[in-house]
Amino acid sequence: MEHDNVMDTLALNPAARGAAAANWKAPLLAAAAAALVALPLGIDSPAHLNLLILILMAAQLGVAWNILGGYAGQVSLGHVAFFGIGAYTSTMLLSLGLNPWLGALAGGCIAVAASLVIGWPCFRLKGHYFTMATIAVAEIIQTLVTNWEPAGAAVGLTIPMDKQGWSTLVFASKTPYYYLALGLLAISLGVNLWIQRSHLGYYFRAIKDEPDAARSLGVSLTRYKLIALAFSSFLAALGGSLYAQKELYIDPGSVLHTGLSIKMALVAILGGVGSLFGPVVGAAALTLIEEGSRSLFGGTGRGTDLIIYATIIIAIAVYKPGGLIGWARALVLGWGARRAARRGERP
Repeated sequence: MEHDNVMDTLALNPAARGAAAANWKAPLLAAAAAALVALPLGIDSPAHLNLLILILMAAQLGVAWNILGGYAGQVSLGHVAFFGIGAYTSTMLLSLGLNPWLGALAGGCIAVAASLVIGWPCFRLKGHYFTMATIAVAEIIQTLVTNWEPAGAAVGLTIPMDKQGWSTLVFASKTPYYYLALGLLAISLGVNLWIQRSHLGYYFRAIKDEPDAARSLGVSLTRYKLIALAFSSFLAALGGSLYAQKELYIDPGSVLHTGLSIKMALVAILGGVGSLFGPVVGAAALTLIEEGSRSLFGGTGRGTDLIIYATIIIAIAVYKPGGLIGWARALVLGWGARRAARRGERP
């Protein structure tokens, strides 16, 4: 009886619902974090561990994209350029003897500088014109790198395995890469949470929902779009550096392909664009679909995952624009409201 009364209160009172959510979220998140840290201890298969790493890396990139595309509402399909800048910068600096940790930070800084140069003219465009401009910029960077001999041109670059350990970020086992990907995802979620709760988050959402009203209140649209792009590009570049260290080989086809930009956007849209954990949920769903279709169909089913992607995205866009997170939230609220309504009808 007491539990039923609590559910009724939550369904009818948004303030009580928010307080209750805050109460159960913290222990739930702590339990989820502990489970993720302990997860490799129960997995013997390198293939299964690699699948988890792919999910974490896709989630991190989706979280990075979400700052610009989700909060600020600027749909970029050229984020692979920043991913590639991070991968190439850390790899090239490593060949010169620089520590890969510092190389990753340098890649992030160069990506931020590039984002400001790219963003300034591109943010003069709106809607699909901005999206098309980001695709064009990414294609230009891919073409330049493909013909740049110091970066290995079309052949690419490799990272030697002669020195292994945390100082070189080269490991024979996949377990350290799992923890690196998990740590980077946690940092990216922390940045997103800080933005969400700071004045930047309010400005970004105002730019997304009511740009004219935001401008009339003195918010510089271009400045804050550039800030969103800078945060987003820095995190995407860190993801590129991690990819390079994990795969030990990069070329334009693997780190500058437009399909990767689309996947960054898809994981956020599927999970729930503009929400904190939406890209994580979307990354898990899309990566499982991708790897599952690859395992099920092999080479004969090439492209099947793209068909499934497209079908899911169309269904989400038409029927559940809030994504999987929004869908689950609506189901919980609807269930609570129905319970409250049934109890209200009783004498």
